[in-house]
Amino acid sequence: MDIDIFEAYESNVRRYGRSFPTVFKKSLGATIWDESGEPYIDFLVGSGALNYGHNNPDIMAPAIQYLAEKSIVLSLDMYTAAKRDFIEVFVESILKPRGLSYKIQFPGPTGTNANEAALALARKYTGRSSVMAFTNSYHGMSLGSLAVSGSASTRQLGGVARHDVIRVPYENYPNQTFDSASYIDHVLGDPGSGIEKPAAIILEPIQAEGGMNTASAPWLSEIQRICRKHDVVFIVDDIQAGSGRTGDFFSFEFAKIEPDIVCLSKSLSGSGNPLSIVLIRPDMDIWNPGEHSGTFRGNNLAFVTSAAMCTMWSDRQFTTAVERTAVKLQEHLDRLVAKFPKCIEQKRGRGLMAGLKCRSHAVVSRVHDVAFENGLLIESSGPNRDVIKVLPPITISDGELDHGIAILDQALQEKTNGD
Repeated sequence: MDIDIFEAYESNVRRYGRSFPTVFKKSLGATIWDESGEPYIDFLVGSGALNYGHNNPDIMAPAIQYLAEKSIVLSLDMYTAAKRDFIEVFVESILKPRGLSYKIQFPGPTGTNANEAALALARKYTGRSSVMAFTNSYHGMSLGSLAVSGSASTRQLGGVARHDVIRVPYENYPNQTFDSASYIDHVLGDPGSGIEKPAAIILEPIQAEGGMNTASAPWLSEIQRICRKHDVVFIVDDIQAGSGRTGDFFSFEFAKIEPDIVCLSKSLSGSGNPLSIVLIRPDMDIWNPGEHSGTFRGNNLAFVTSAAMCTMWSDRQFTTAVERTAVKLQEHLDRLVAKFPKCIEQKRGRGLMAGLKCRSHAVVSRVHDVAFENGLLIESSGPNRDVIKVLPPITISDGELDHGIAILDQALQEKTNGD
């Protein structure tokens, strides 16, 4: 399998090709195949951008038909039939059943586009410049998103200083005895704190890149209360944790909160096509026409696949299957934690967004390599890269899930035996 051309011409910044040194060619469901025909169970799924698996036929069939009809692919923010269909389905299948009412902004194709738009709108709406963001957060690779991300290595990118960001502790940081919500409430209400009132608080209900740190329902509810008390915009970055990843469509549903702004991307299209939206509390939609722009806001192929994906959430048989798979995955991981205490400290995450916090980066590195050699794709997260992310498609079959877990079990066993 020839990878020389990638090493010769692709930038040194490439990452996943180094982690998985083979050339992939085909994919279906939770399995992808390389050029030699070797299969791999995918617990990486495009870093959470393929929640519904590769080439899901219920999602891709409408896209194939759409292309065959010579339909519009790019439309800026003009009105198209595909956009209309997406909006109608998203409202009827996702928002209304959850009692949510939002305006929908199409900011551009990526998650960081959505976060940038949300931050800009919060600043415009409040007239304030600072934003409160959390330890170990990750919000994207453009400058505004980098500024509110927690990782030191990430924040150093871009070569310019980042101002107007107030860093505060996430839940259970640095330990479970510290009440970060009470701290935030106190400093926002204390004129002697030296902390100015921010335009917004932005958070991830599950910090995927930060180590699969998971916020509780009471903490999320308290953050929302604090935002309303202090007249601060509450932004939820649901880019990786949303679109079905936790078993609910939104990762914050279990907390029964209603953020002022919600950012969605990654698996929103259901197909790997880039699509992002910003959900805005209606009275906050104070944009002037054309004030926030972007060429690739009208990815109509993504509208088609996203509409097909959203329709699935109206099918009780589908949602029941997702719930059952989430329970099955959690049971598998509980067994691994109990079986390999020398390697694993704890299970993290929720639903089908799960992680295994390991004793060291060395454990994760070795398990990653052995798993790949045996046909499983996984990646690491956390500031010390010591968490194994377990992100199977939410539509994974029992057989594929069991096979993937068996490979992970074997990799952990080899690491244990090698110590």
